[in-house]
Amino acid sequence: MGNRTVLVSGAGIAGTTLAYWLAWHGFRPTVVERGLWQRASGSPVDVRGQALQVARRMGALGLLRAAGTGVAGMRFVDGYGRGTGRVNLRALARSTGGHDIEVPRGTLATILQNASAPHAEFVFGESIAALAQDEHGVDVTFDHGRTRRFDLVVGADGLHSTVRRLAFGPESTFVRHLGLYAATVPFDGPADYGREVVMHNTPGRVVALQPSADGPIAFFAFRHGEIPDFNHRDIDQHRLLLTAAFGRGSWRTPELLARAQATEDLYFDAVSRVHMPTWSSGRITLVGDAASCVSLFGDAPSLAMAGAFALAEELAATPDDHRAALRRYEARHRRLSDPRQRGVEQASHLLVPATWAGIRARNAASRLWPAAVAAGWLGSRLTSSPLTPSLPMPPRATRSAGATTPT
Repeated sequence: MGNRTVLVSGAGIAGTTLAYWLAWHGFRPTVVERGLWQRASGSPVDVRGQALQVARRMGALGLLRAAGTGVAGMRFVDGYGRGTGRVNLRALARSTGGHDIEVPRGTLATILQNASAPHAEFVFGESIAALAQDEHGVDVTFDHGRTRRFDLVVGADGLHSTVRRLAFGPESTFVRHLGLYAATVPFDGPADYGREVVMHNTPGRVVALQPSADGPIAFFAFRHGEIPDFNHRDIDQHRLLLTAAFGRGSWRTPELLARAQATEDLYFDAVSRVHMPTWSSGRITLVGDAASCVSLFGDAPSLAMAGAFALAEELAATPDDHRAALRRYEARHRRLSDPRQRGVEQASHLLVPATWAGIRARNAASRLWPAAVAAGWLGSRLTSSPLTPSLPMPPRATRSAGATTPT
C-alpha cells in the first residue's frame, strides 16, 4: 500500500497533532523543525470545540487543563491603572456552557509535541531547501544537504511557510497584511489583578498583561502599514519597532518594554491573513496557518488541531488515492476555517481601536459583551461540523519511528 511515508514541515501545533494521527492511522511520519526548542512566549490561546475532542483522544486533555491560565476576567485601564471597563469571563463561560481551555501557545505546542514524539521521527535544527515531486513521490533536499524521498509532504510551518513558497509561489501572493504588528514576551514581574487580563489602549496601540500558570505574559500590538523591509526573524529590528511604537507609553508600558528589550524570547510578527485558492499541489499539501492563517486571535490553534485531525483521517480513508483524500480534507476543513477568517478584521478593531472615541465606545460597551459574545459562540457552533464518531483511544507509545526526545 502506497502513500505511507509523510514528511511534516513544522513541529508546532498543526505539525505535532498531524504526526500523532498519521501514526495512529498507520503512516510513517517524519517531522522536520528549523528550531531547536519550543518558544515559551506567545499569546495565550483557546482550545475549544473539535480541538478539545482531539486533545482528549490524544490523552492530553488533563495536561491542558492543568496548564490553563484560569483567567477570570478582562479589565481595561487608563494610563494611571484606573479601571475603565471590565468583562466577566467566568460569567460568560457559565452563560454559554463553554468548556474552552486557555493555555499559553508555547505550552500547548510542547504538550502536543510530547504526545506525538513516541510515534514519529523528529528532526530538529533542519529545514527544507527544495522539493521535486513526480507521479510517485517527492524528493526533498534539506538545508544541510541531505536528500530523502517521501510519499507525501505537508507544510505545517506557519504563516511564513517554506513549503508553501517552494510548492505554490512567493509569500506575497497569498499573505495579506491586516494593518497590525504584535509582540509577546514572558514577564517576571507582578500582575495587577491576579487572574484577569489587564489591557491599556491608546489610539492604534495596546499593551496588556495576561496571567499564566508559568507567570504573566506581556502583549503589545500597534497599527502600522506594511513595512517593506520587515523580517520576522530579525529580533534587533523588532526591538527598534517596539521602541518606536511604545517608547512614550504610560501605565506599565516602560517596564514591559524594558523586558522585551532584554530577552531573547521575544515573539514579533505582522498580523496577517492567508488566502489560497487551493491547499494542495500533487503530493504536497498545507495545514494550519500555512493554509489559512488567522494570526493573533485565539481560534487559530484550535483550527490547526481540527485541520490536522481531518487531514490524517481523510488520508487514512483512501491511502492509495491521495488526490481524493486531499480534496475531501480541504472541503471539510474550509467549512471551519473560512468563517473564522472573515471575522479577523472586525476583532482587530475591538482589540486595537484606532481613535480615543473608539476606545471609549469599546470600554463602555464591555458590560454588554457577555450577551453579544454568547450569541457569537452559539452561532459558531451551529455552523461547525462535528468530528466523526470516536475511535478507540490510541495506545500510548506502541511504536517509535526513530523518534528523538524533543528539545
